[in-house]
Amino acid sequence: MAEGLQVALICWSVMLIGVLRVLFRLMKEMWLKPARIRSVLRKQGIRGPPPSFIAGNVPEMQKIQSSNQKPSDANHVHHNWVPSIFPYLQRWEQLYGPVYVYATGSKQHLYVSDPKLLKELKLQNYMDLGVPRYLSKPFQPLIGDSIIRANGQDFAYQKKVIAPEFFLNKVKGMVCLMEESAVAFIKTWESRVVESEGGVVDIKVDEELKTLSADIISRACFGSSYSQGNQIFAKIAILQEALSNPSLLFGFLNFSLFPTESEKKIKSLRKEVDALLLKLVRDRQKESQSGGTSEKDLLQMILQSAANNSTDKPQQYMHKTDQFILDNCRSIYFAGSETTALTASWTLMLLALHPEWQERVRVEIAEVCGVDDDQLRQCLKDMDKLNKLKTLTMVIQESLRLYGPGVILAREALAKMKLGDFTVPEGVHIWTLIPTLHRDPENWGPDANEFKPERFANGVSEACKYPQAYVPFGHGSRSCIGQTFSMVQLKIVLPLILSKFSFSLSPNYQHSPVYKMLLLPKHGIRLLVRRVQ
Repeated sequence: MAEGLQVALICWSVMLIGVLRVLFRLMKEMWLKPARIRSVLRKQGIRGPPPSFIAGNVPEMQKIQSSNQKPSDANHVHHNWVPSIFPYLQRWEQLYGPVYVYATGSKQHLYVSDPKLLKELKLQNYMDLGVPRYLSKPFQPLIGDSIIRANGQDFAYQKKVIAPEFFLNKVKGMVCLMEESAVAFIKTWESRVVESEGGVVDIKVDEELKTLSADIISRACFGSSYSQGNQIFAKIAILQEALSNPSLLFGFLNFSLFPTESEKKIKSLRKEVDALLLKLVRDRQKESQSGGTSEKDLLQMILQSAANNSTDKPQQYMHKTDQFILDNCRSIYFAGSETTALTASWTLMLLALHPEWQERVRVEIAEVCGVDDDQLRQCLKDMDKLNKLKTLTMVIQESLRLYGPGVILAREALAKMKLGDFTVPEGVHIWTLIPTLHRDPENWGPDANEFKPERFANGVSEACKYPQAYVPFGHGSRSCIGQTFSMVQLKIVLPLILSKFSFSLSPNYQHSPVYKMLLLPKHGIRLLVRRVQ
């Protein structure tokens, strides 16, 4: 009896110790660590809204967001749409200045919109500053462990493999493919305009430009298998929509024991996308083994890297070659096609609002390339001629300033680091709202909310007081590796479209930018399309 009681006491003691250890760990992660981080920041003069226990500032964020959701005139186009997306960030900036701290649950965020500190952020080593792990984990079904999500040595290795495929010398070799896709695309619009009543067609240009962009990225990066691109992209678009949950930004995940319907849908979509990609990969591998391909595109480089067992390759990729291939293919389809299509769509919307700039771009195209179709197509294959399209470049840069696809710059301090005069503890999440930077009247002037491409007449360095605060492609070592590819694609697609068609806003257009991983038009971008007279 006594021995049984002794055993029971020991069991209860062990269980109690286990429970206490779990409670202490929870207390450390939920209270002690956040309190220590906030204390370090507070001693340096960094203030912010007081957080509540467990939830942090999320209840206040949700309250501000809901109180800000007033009915707006969707038919009136104004470019200061930022308060409707993250009103709490702007309100706190007005209260606490361009650098402040806030919390989502136990996660501590350092909001930074000071241009001088942004310059410091650009200089940080990729080993010290990475993608927030709590943010990237929920998006794993879409981007996997690809370069978008990787940190440290994993990021360095993947950048070494993929970035060279988007250098200018490689992009030059993709120009013909871009032009061929765009010409075929334009012919479908031409036939629709000709067959329409009155020679005018109401087109949802964002949806159709996504198809064009997916075709281009497929042909340029995945070679002869491009016919599968649209099917893959369609699945990825549905997956993106399923993952566009605001709670992910707060770091609140599902803690239920059973998967939700949404999670089941996401898992099923990922399997479908991977099956399509795996077929593409296996077809290419068979071609390579039989000596039937000489293509040196991005897919071939990824395949070669996956098969390579060099000493600089991270250990986890040695036995997960298929996953390495699929993750990077999936993220390139998402990031490479979606962002460029959105930029082209928003640019056409702005030109529809400003027909004088639409005409200025057309005049420049005619002066640089000529008015004949063959002359134009030859001109756009010449990089020197593309660089002479200054007015077009100014319009694209201004479109990226007002409607850049990227909305948030989110980073995590992977180690203790210096940021200007501040010391940032490890684990702090550094947030910057790009549209706010791009509309700062102190940097851009009192007309910061207006479409004025002329501000870029002498380049980005002369467009504003602090050029480092213009970050449509991100900044530093983690800036978008595909920005050269994207800009060249825009400079080929837009001239081909604008030389053939003129645009005005459709009466059915409703202006409602929303954040769903990227800046999307909630109701699409509907434009009236006519042949240029």
